[in-house]
Amino acid sequence: MFFEGLYIMELSSYTVVKVMNQSNIQVNQFLSNAVKWKEELKMIRRLLNETDLKEEFKWYAPCYTYNNANVAILGGFKDYFVLSFFKGALLKDSMNILLKPGENTQSARIIKMHSLEEVMNLTTTIKEYVIEAIEIEKAGLKVDFERHSKLNYPEELSKKLEESSNLKIAFENLTPGRQNAYILFFSGAKQSSTRLSRIEKYEQKILSGLGFYD
Repeated sequence: MFFEGLYIMELSSYTVVKVMNQSNIQVNQFLSNAVKWKEELKMIRRLLNETDLKEEFKWYAPCYTYNNANVAILGGFKDYFVLSFFKGALLKDSMNILLKPGENTQSARIIKMHSLEEVMNLTTTIKEYVIEAIEIEKAGLKVDFERHSKLNYPEELSKKLEESSNLKIAFENLTPGRQNAYILFFSGAKQSSTRLSRIEKYEQKILSGLGFYD
């Protein structure tokens, strides 16, 4: 059974008491207001809070970090919910359950689920994957992103970079991974007006030397 900040598991002859990571107030509110997948996300949350990850609230979702590095994030959709690993491409995936969230995704991988029973069946696996993800951060491992030269710059971005030398310099000074993240995001819009709107929205962030996920 669960109490605030405390997890008590009763076994046959003794009781194990484990202090959980302090819960995030925004995550509490997010889950309290959840219309769908509330119990499923709560169960995954409890598993994550039994590890060394820190619970935060980013991009309007429960996010879990280790030493300020993003490790995993929870998300709920119409037909399913996911546990997403930011560096999932580096996980061994012994159970072969990790999926790419998008065709061009290089780093992130998700575990897609559809029921509380599915979470219960995957409890051990989820904990193992999370622990491995933490070890990846401890070791300082990085995803080997493909160079941006293999990606096509959207026309709107090329034009913006030509118009602003400061933006061009700032963009070229970003790491390849950060460049790729922006290019994939900008290119993901079907309409030119949307691509341009996205570029303009993130222009100041690029000029500040920040990546899409920073």
